[in-house]
Amino acid sequence: MMDIYEQKVNTELAAWQKKMLSRPFLLNRLSKKLQTRINNWIPDKIHRAITATIKQMIRGVLFGAKYTTADTLVNATLQEREEAAQKKIDWYRKTAAIEGGITGAGGILLGLADFPILISLKLKMLFDIAVLYGMDIHDYRERVYILHIFELAFSSDEHRKNVYLKMIEWEEKRKRLPEDINAFDWRNFQQEYRDYIDLAKMAQLVPVIGAPVGLIVNYRLLKKLGITAMNAYRMRLLNFDEK
Repeated sequence: MMDIYEQKVNTELAAWQKKMLSRPFLLNRLSKKLQTRINNWIPDKIHRAITATIKQMIRGVLFGAKYTTADTLVNATLQEREEAAQKKIDWYRKTAAIEGGITGAGGILLGLADFPILISLKLKMLFDIAVLYGMDIHDYRERVYILHIFELAFSSDEHRKNVYLKMIEWEEKRKRLPEDINAFDWRNFQQEYRDYIDLAKMAQLVPVIGAPVGLIVNYRLLKKLGITAMNAYRMRLLNFDEK
């Protein structure tokens, strides 16, 4: 029988899952068109640098990076796990905001440095959250799930549903994952992520507005990723997978 906290979580989870399966809004489609136009203004060398950074970060996770420093919670309740996870998320949000403000104030060169730093913070947070929910991140299949969380948070609305459907009933699907980790589609992963953040993050490279943009955007991106991660693990712990 569920306690009051689990009932609350189930309600929040049901609303989140409904959102994952919803159709794209007109505003999202218009934003995508604006994003494409802005991308055309950015020099190719900047695009190549960003893409290379994302690729290396992803490969680092897939091929054995074990970022976590969080303490494993043994025999903890869901509420205890989530309180610990929320504290982690709050810390990472503040850290990312400070980092974004500093690099945003430094112009294009420091602004470009924000990309690898921010990705690293996001991945580190996801590894910490996974451990707090009791997952074994030494298993590469758990690292694939972490990448799916990352992808789910930072993909277009059209792609989001496909990612979500890969994640439901994960305990069964993980058994069918290929032994060869090279089979993961990192190319599509990095493209979706880059397309998602380009519009917001490119403004960070603009003089004068770079600092406040970096602070606000980083804070919101970490918040979105944290909410996505918590619901992704709730879905597994509560066995609340729905198609």
